[in-house]
Amino acid sequence: MSSEPEPKLARRVITGLNAEGRSTIVADGATPRWVRRPTGSVIMDVWSTGALPVRVDDEENTDGPQLVPPRVGLCVRLAVFPPDEDVDGAGAAAYQAAMHQIYGDQGNAGGSAAIPGMHRTDTVDVVTVVDGEIWVVLEEGETLLRAGDTLVQRGTRHAWRNRSDRPCTLATTMITAVRG
Repeated sequence: MSSEPEPKLARRVITGLNAEGRSTIVADGATPRWVRRPTGSVIMDVWSTGALPVRVDDEENTDGPQLVPPRVGLCVRLAVFPPDEDVDGAGAAAYQAAMHQIYGDQGNAGGSAAIPGMHRTDTVDVVTVVDGEIWVVLEEGETLLRAGDTLVQRGTRHAWRNRSDRPCTLATTMITAVRG
């Protein structure tokens, strides 16, 4: 968890079974695992598993939010991106350096070195814009995504740009994938 003041966190409601085997709410509260990246983005891990398929009664993987998605399983994540104009340049540079350390050759490489935040993960990500708008920037081209749009990001290098004047919220399911 970040040491900065807690941002507005998403409510997370979890169902389960009571002692009699009947469906019930077993947890209801703010998303407990979150991190504020140096860029100002707030990442909230809503749910993650360490294996697929998952049993419906398995407990959540509680390793905490990380920049790197799980090596096995999936992660459901909410991300709030501030407008680019609100991003601190020094914070963005620190984040870029961290991404290079974490992702190595999966981060900026070759012709993509001039694109801040460029990275890839060994996941297939289903990303839906919940609120606002954001640009997904690829090595060859970019496109604007607005509320209700869904991107299927299949392990390719990409970066995010919020060129609007308000935050953008993304809901993402990151599913562990393998490369051919």
